[in-house]
Amino acid sequence: MNRYEGKPFLRFIDCFVLDVIDQLDISQRQGIELMHPTLAKALGRSGTWQEMVSAEMDFPESLSGQIKEIWKNYLNQAKQQGVSVSPEEFVVQFVDQNFPDIVNK
Repeated sequence: MNRYEGKPFLRFIDCFVLDVIDQLDISQRQGIELMHPTLAKALGRSGTWQEMVSAEMDFPESLSGQIKEIWKNYLNQAKQQGVSVSPEEFVVQFVDQNFPDIVNK
């Protein structure tokens, strides 16, 4: 089953985390930007897509810094263990662990 099937907002959350850790690639960014007007209309919000996701999820201002720190620790641990790192795997684990109500809808 596709991770986003029936959960379109989950893609925005995943992309939000990827963006915070500077791993949102250009094609993902372009896709999200194209969906910006739809997101704004659906949520009844304005601002950047990041601002709308943050507001909708009621994220604290400190969340981005916390995510960056967790990512940094994740990278350090992977380096110590000599394993490769996938930003997408990190995001899935992070979002699944921290926002199970969105993931399990």
